[in-house]
Amino acid sequence: MVKVITFAAMTVGAFIFWQTMDKAHVWMALHQDEKREKELQEMEIVRTRQKLLRELKEKESTV
Repeated sequence: MVKVITFAAMTVGAFIFWQTMDKAHVWMALHQDEKREKELQEMEIVRTRQKLLRELKEKESTV
């Protein structure tokens, strides 16, 4: 009887552990995606800023 109870407890414990790790993996993946998306947005802002500054310098040099 003890072996059956131990087996059942270990099975439930393994299932809970598996589900927790799955949720943690999903959370980490989403966090990495959000971080990557934020970095891409920041890079786009820098590129746009540089482009606008170049255009402003060109306008000033032609005037």
